[in-house]
Amino acid sequence: MSVIGSPIVLAKHVTKWYGPRRAVADVSFTIAPGEIVGLLGPNGSGKSTIFRILCGYLAPSSGSVEVAGHDVVTDSIGVRRAISYVPEDAPLYDHMRVVEFLRFMASIRGLRGAAAARAVEAAAERLDLNGVMTTPAGKLSRGFRQRVSIAQALLGEPQLLVFDEPTSGLDPHQVIAVRDLIRSLAGRHTVLIASHVLPEIEKIATRVMILLDGTLLTSDALKLTGSGVALRLRAAGVEATVRSALTAIAGVRRVAVQADGAATGVGEPTFYLIEVERGSPAAAEIVAALAARGIAVSEITEAAPDLERVFLDLTRRPVKAAA
Repeated sequence: MSVIGSPIVLAKHVTKWYGPRRAVADVSFTIAPGEIVGLLGPNGSGKSTIFRILCGYLAPSSGSVEVAGHDVVTDSIGVRRAISYVPEDAPLYDHMRVVEFLRFMASIRGLRGAAAARAVEAAAERLDLNGVMTTPAGKLSRGFRQRVSIAQALLGEPQLLVFDEPTSGLDPHQVIAVRDLIRSLAGRHTVLIASHVLPEIEKIATRVMILLDGTLLTSDALKLTGSGVALRLRAAGVEATVRSALTAIAGVRRVAVQADGAATGVGEPTFYLIEVERGSPAAAEIVAALAARGIAVSEITEAAPDLERVFLDLTRRPVKAAA
């Protein structure tokens, strides 16, 4: 049993090999009670492997993982009592009616009688399933299948909820509903969520971890979104000259041409994205540097770096290959 205030997840130096291939490389992190943590990474980065280790489906090759104080290897039953997992494809027993499926899952969670009935009723109400309770799962739409999958995960009040692409295949209204639901779980539950939809993760998560080739690049990418400033510049001039002028300014970290703002003809203005250290340089200094080279600036605006740019920047960096 976990102690109040201790981490719900404690991973230390976790490595996982599949034969000669290393899928996870010396990963360590903690997740505190009540957090909503996003786990991001390109396909093949190790997210699914970490999920399976957390859920007790796989044992790490080395290192250790505890969930709510239970070791995933020596106390996998305790781990499974503390965790609920919602996979991307929302697997259900298609021949069962929704109410039958939820009652069955409640029984697996150890709920009986009136306690099981209350839990099923509360989950159905929370996920707006009352209109489909007698419908066979095989006849449900993608959105309702996802709702039923989430509803079963809430049965028994697990300490940790793990969601793999929870909004995949949903329409915009359903995406918003699932997002609001996950937000509402904060505090009462701890949530670990993987998604390829970065703006959704940014709206939901209190902290974001990023994996690449099995290596944990950062355990708090959201902090990086506030570590600098992005300036969007529109200037007419030779690209090489513009870049040279900008990179010569102290505090400029990176200069990139925006794909949707590149010039389409000779002499047309081009949009540049300039990442600078917070507090310097001022937009006026950039304009002055370009003006000194005869380059006219028609627009310059400021915005904090978003999660998408941080993710792309980190995952472009080469990672040392496994030995």
